[in-house]
Amino acid sequence: MPELSIFATIRPKPQYRAEALAAIKSVLDVTRSEPGCRRFELNVDAGEDDALYLVEHWADDAALEAHYAQDYIRDVFAAYETWLAEPVQIVRMRRAA
Repeated sequence: MPELSIFATIRPKPQYRAEALAAIKSVLDVTRSEPGCRRFELNVDAGEDDALYLVEHWADDAALEAHYAQDYIRDVFAAYETWLAEPVQIVRMRRAA
């Protein structure tokens, strides 16, 4: 299966932005060390938007599913239920060229 890329937009409620940002930062290194993780990058808007953006590259779908099964990711996802203003927007991509 070809490499999978993810672009995720995360929009926390203003009162939870700092917590959401800290939670994602806390899983960066461990996520980057997972088998199959090629890139896991956290970005913030260069302007006034409070959204958080993840750019991810995975060896394949199985690597991404294994990532989602990790306890530290499941904990962040559970906290999202309180923290987020809207569901995470995820774009799944495959390289075309």
